[in-house]
This record gives sequence, structure tokens and C-alpha cells, in this order.
Amino acid sequence: MDKMVAFCGITCTDCKAFIATKENDEAKKRAVAEEWKIQPEEVNCDGCVNPNGRHINYWDTCEIRKCGTEKEVENCAHCLDYVCEKLGKFHEHAPKAKETLQEIRKE
Repeated sequence: MDKMVAFCGITCTDCKAFIATKENDEAKKRAVAEEWKIQPEEVNCDGCVNPNGRHINYWDTCEIRKCGTEKEVENCAHCLDYVCEKLGKFHEHAPKAKETLQEIRKE
């Protein structure tokens, strides 16, 4: 499977929820649900950048995803406003996502 990177820089294809969904593995879904403090039935995600797929509930309220969608960028690394305030605050808690976007910008 090709690598899928969300607008914020999280690599969807490495995400525990994405993997559990793709493998249709109920044990993995329960483990993710316990770790993330959500219900197992909420662990269904085909990736943030897939507009027609299944998504974790946060997908509907994610301001970074909404912004990237409106600007029609592949991810925030391709945005003229990189790094905006929303993304900068998110990356304080997700340094790996920041590294991913920085690598994409180098390319």
C-alpha cells in the first residue's frame, strides 16, 4: 500500500486505527479504542485524506483537515501558509508529524 499522509503530517498508513480497519481486526480495534478512550465501533478509518471513506469521529471537527480541504492541498507541506498557527500548535504534541511534513517540503 502506498504511504498516505494526512494534512497535518500524520502518516495514515502507519496509524493503529487505519491498520486495524484495513485488517478488519477486532482485537486491534479494541486495543486502539482502549488506548484512545473511544468505543471499538469508532475505530474505523480509511485515512483523513480519503473524503469518501470511514473516519474516526474527530475527522468532522478537525480544523487542519478542513483548512487543507478548502485550500485543495495534498497536505499542509504544500500550503503557502505553512506553518500556520493551528498546525504549529498541533505539532507541539506530534513531532513525528512535523518531521514528515518537513521531509515532504524538502522534496
